[in-house]
Amino acid sequence: MSEQQFHTGFLPLAGTLYRIAYYMLESESEAEDAVQEVFLKLWESRDTLEGISNPKGYCVRMLKNLCIDRIRKARHLSFPEEIPEPEPGQPGDEAMDARKRLNNILEAVKALPERQRQVLILRTMEGLSYDEITERTGINYLTLRVLLSQARSKLKRL
Repeated sequence: MSEQQFHTGFLPLAGTLYRIAYYMLESESEAEDAVQEVFLKLWESRDTLEGISNPKGYCVRMLKNLCIDRIRKARHLSFPEEIPEPEPGQPGDEAMDARKRLNNILEAVKALPERQRQVLILRTMEGLSYDEITERTGINYLTLRVLLSQARSKLKRL
């Protein structure tokens, strides 16, 4: 499939795909990421797309499957509901400040877009390498680095 055919056959579907993704994922950034990922997958397999008689149906099905996978992955990531009590050796004010900072960080991590949160948790909490994260999530190396950088940048703003 040529670039022109791709542009005329698939790119006009972006608005429809975004609305579906937003409905399913309930997040603007996650919906944008999902649509971008669908277009990336379509572009990478453009040589096999010529036999598709219904591009809209094909794209919608692909997007729905991707959104369902993202929702399932998000369910596996859990956060503690409460921060543990401070150690008895710490003075009271320092312990309260530390607890507040920890709560703020936890809330900020929860507020990150799903992909950024997932990559951050896998890298920092589970200690996985970039290759292991790529293998587990299917996110390519460069995208992974960008997502991790964005997540860290947002957390630094606290």
